[in-house]
Amino acid sequence: MAETSLSPWLTIVGLGEDGLDGLSPAAVSTFAQAGFIVGGRRHLDLVKADPAVSLAWPSPLQDAFPAILARRGSPVVVLASGDPFFHGVGSLLAEIIDPREMTVLPAPSSFALAAARLGWPGQDVVRVSLHGRALERILPHAQPGARLLALSWDGTTPAKLASLLTARGLGQSRLTVLEAMGGPRERRRSARANAFDVETIDPLNLVAVEIEGGPDARVIPFTPGLPDDWFEHDGQISKREVRALTVAALRPTRGNVLWDVGAGSGSVAIEWMLGDPSLHAFAIEENPPRAARVGRNALAFGVPELQVVESKAPAGLDALPDPDAIFIGGGSGDPGVVDACLDRLKSGGRLVINAVTLETTAEVFALQARLGGELTQIAISRLDRIGDFHALRPALPVVQWTWVKS
Repeated sequence: MAETSLSPWLTIVGLGEDGLDGLSPAAVSTFAQAGFIVGGRRHLDLVKADPAVSLAWPSPLQDAFPAILARRGSPVVVLASGDPFFHGVGSLLAEIIDPREMTVLPAPSSFALAAARLGWPGQDVVRVSLHGRALERILPHAQPGARLLALSWDGTTPAKLASLLTARGLGQSRLTVLEAMGGPRERRRSARANAFDVETIDPLNLVAVEIEGGPDARVIPFTPGLPDDWFEHDGQISKREVRALTVAALRPTRGNVLWDVGAGSGSVAIEWMLGDPSLHAFAIEENPPRAARVGRNALAFGVPELQVVESKAPAGLDALPDPDAIFIGGGSGDPGVVDACLDRLKSGGRLVINAVTLETTAEVFALQARLGGELTQIAISRLDRIGDFHALRPALPVVQWTWVKS
């Protein structure tokens, strides 16, 4: 069937703090043709939009979408900050409007402007949005020698970020606050995180961070197997060597969803999510104190998007999206949990169960005999003292069953 021909009627115009002066003639001409203009109050003021034909974004801004769609086929202009498709409204509109119905005229993003002001090569800089997001999201990127550009939520963000970095032993990091870039109010000020004294910061700001770490810095490495004592736990935690092998067995790939059933401290789900920003995880934990602890650990490691489900499996699994991978630590203790996991796991997905006791080991041997898969025993020994001598003291061995759904 021939593809339907669509004509652009919606123009998305990227705008800087210089307003009309920074727009191309093509962008300026769209205002004269538009019968409806939508944007933030600041944007509408910058282009001197006629109030009779304009609408300031409500909260949430999606509430304005019906008014935009009602004018489909007539010229409509939406104003956005900088690049509309980089943490902007453009991607939201593209979910409900065919891109062939749009004309997009982007302006430099605040990230591009900041890199240009500082002389930083954009391809080597980590760009993070803290606008409406947890501040801790920056922690996985806080590597010594890294340069970060963080879009602020408001004027309080830079000081809060400085305090967070200082608490993590990264107090020597330099923060540069760039305010109202591209307009007459533009200003730039710098300070070390542990001596941050920048005040009266414009709500429209971006923070550039040069990370420096001392010997006591808490830096999250790129590989799994984080120290056990970095996690808050009550002893219910997969030890670091076993955890590293477990994450390897789960084999996360882009966009995958994990169920961590009986999450304990949440360590496996957390290390799963640290692998890539596209990964998702649900930590299912029936014990309320442990469930709360999982949430605190997720925040401390900069993965606040980890979703904690305080419920007993399998009942708590019903409302969750089908997973690409499932981890059950310490054995299931309930055949119904394993059956539910086997049923909901996507085709090609991986189920990993770690067993420690004789009873749970018997369970995984029975599962392997019935369904196949791989069985591996993980035996770890650590150096310990025996009087004046040393010996390698073995930890309890773990039997790991890994199964791939056909």
